[in-house]
Amino acid sequence: MPPANRPTRAHRASRTVFRILPLGDAALTIEFGNEINSEINSRVVAFATTVFDQHWQGIHDIVPTYRSVTVHFDPLQWDSATLAKRLKALPRREPDQAEPPGILHEIPVLYGGEWGQDLEEVATFAGLQPAEAIALHASVLYRVYMLGFSPGFPYLGLVPGQLAMPRRATPRTKVPAGSVGIADRQTGIYPTATPGGWQIIGRTPISLYRKTRTNTFLLKPGDRVRFKPIVRDEFDQLSRETET
Repeated sequence: MPPANRPTRAHRASRTVFRILPLGDAALTIEFGNEINSEINSRVVAFATTVFDQHWQGIHDIVPTYRSVTVHFDPLQWDSATLAKRLKALPRREPDQAEPPGILHEIPVLYGGEWGQDLEEVATFAGLQPAEAIALHASVLYRVYMLGFSPGFPYLGLVPGQLAMPRRATPRTKVPAGSVGIADRQTGIYPTATPGGWQIIGRTPISLYRKTRTNTFLLKPGDRVRFKPIVRDEFDQLSRETET
């Protein structure tokens, strides 16, 4: 039993401080920290879920990021001070109970070649052979920290430091849907074809953005992702299955 004059972990967690900052006249940002950290992000995801579960009228959107939650509201129904007070009064969970484990997704990837034009450069940057770079990238159980940039684009982390190659100096005007890229300690998947500057090392045939389904995005913050290297025949077969 800890000494009576020393706060327990639960007591320390219960005093976890966040900052509430105005974002224009129709949004508030609640900051939980200033770094990429799974414990901070767990609090972010849990708090965003708690706000969502209130079903407050006049709340337009709740957007979790790496370290903060932005709550967009109707200024005709809410004023910033009242909403901030309500947000501060919401319950917060302990770090080890802040968030139930997210869904584990196995994402098949065809690495290299025309599907991963930057794989060899990334491998050279890491001092590895391409096959070793593939194995290292696929060895990590990644966390979905947030969605952004384009609809359903998952920011995953953390990439092994050896593979943490910076973004391209000149972005591509079009990166195909399903492309898997690296940008420093992050890895991500392009749900749709968009411009982009990440180092492209492979492509998945799995669709992340499904606009005709109830659950539009395959991945959500707090989920986990493991990449599975596949060969061309598997890629083609899964592509056909995805199309149908």
